[in-house]
Amino acid sequence: MLRETFPKVRRVVSPPAARPAGWIDRLEDLAGIPGFEQSGLEPVAARFPLRISPYYLNLIKDAGDPVGRQVIPDCRELEDPVTDPDPLDEEGQSPLPGLVHRYPDRVLLLATDSCAVHCRFCMRKRKVAFGKTDLERVLDYIAAAPAVREVILSGGDPLMLPDRDLERILARLRRMDHVEVIRIHTRIPCVWPERVTESRARLLARFHPLYVMVHFNHPRELTPLARRACSLLAGAGIVLGSQTVLLAGINDDPETLARLLRGLVRMRVRPYYLHQLDRLPGTAHFRVSLSRALDLMAGLRGHISGLAVPQLMIDLPGGGGKIPLLPEYIVERRPDFLRIRNFQGRIFEYPCEE
Repeated sequence: MLRETFPKVRRVVSPPAARPAGWIDRLEDLAGIPGFEQSGLEPVAARFPLRISPYYLNLIKDAGDPVGRQVIPDCRELEDPVTDPDPLDEEGQSPLPGLVHRYPDRVLLLATDSCAVHCRFCMRKRKVAFGKTDLERVLDYIAAAPAVREVILSGGDPLMLPDRDLERILARLRRMDHVEVIRIHTRIPCVWPERVTESRARLLARFHPLYVMVHFNHPRELTPLARRACSLLAGAGIVLGSQTVLLAGINDDPETLARLLRGLVRMRVRPYYLHQLDRLPGTAHFRVSLSRALDLMAGLRGHISGLAVPQLMIDLPGGGGKIPLLPEYIVERRPDFLRIRNFQGRIFEYPCEE
């Protein structure tokens, strides 16, 4: 039983846990990375700030490698013709600052604006240092909305919060009878896995049913420390899923994508979504065409375990929500049968029965 003695949260989210030394917030701190050229990047970092955890920095072998490209500023970020900072209309679907209510039965709670790294492709680049969420008002809103059955903690990264603040949020939500499921979206196991400790896993396990969606984009991110972080969470009975973003030059080839997805399954993480990158300012050089994305999905089916195949998702502009896309397996529809292409390209007839 959860204690009923947790105080009601009467203030904004407190600062994230203290960061150890060695964090990267300035361009000059990247000087030792092979291939890094600082010239011309000052305006980029001024518009889209830089942050890299010491752990993730150590995974970078070269500024242009699949890890470095995700977090090191690029002059092309200021050359993107796309200008709408909120193409998914999150602001228009926010009844309160820090809360997005797009679907009838679930809400997105932006628990903090802090992340361990600033991904250069982030869908909330506009939200860096977006201000503090008034948890009192947000939690009161959820408590007064009986149709809400699922609450997704995002941000920022909820696992950047101190244990006490995370515990208070989860405890308050668990006291709401209509909230059936709590989900946490985090990149911490990938970019700061040392932050996932045994005590933190035990804390989270008190609030089942709890799901944690992690975010890995490349096989090189599946390190022993990342595996340990996921193992601690899975060992605490937490169901783990992954949300990967399809990124040009990083994971948009069949071999890399298959290695990533198979590796996640070995870590007890079920690949959940493969996201088509949202059309955000500063991300054009990361975008993969839809036809290429569908070809990649077709190349996965039948060649890796079905457990490792995620759904290819697009988030519709204007707040239309997420929609899955599938390769074209049905070649022809007839009243009495379908012609279907399998993973080898062979055509089969499948009878239709009324």
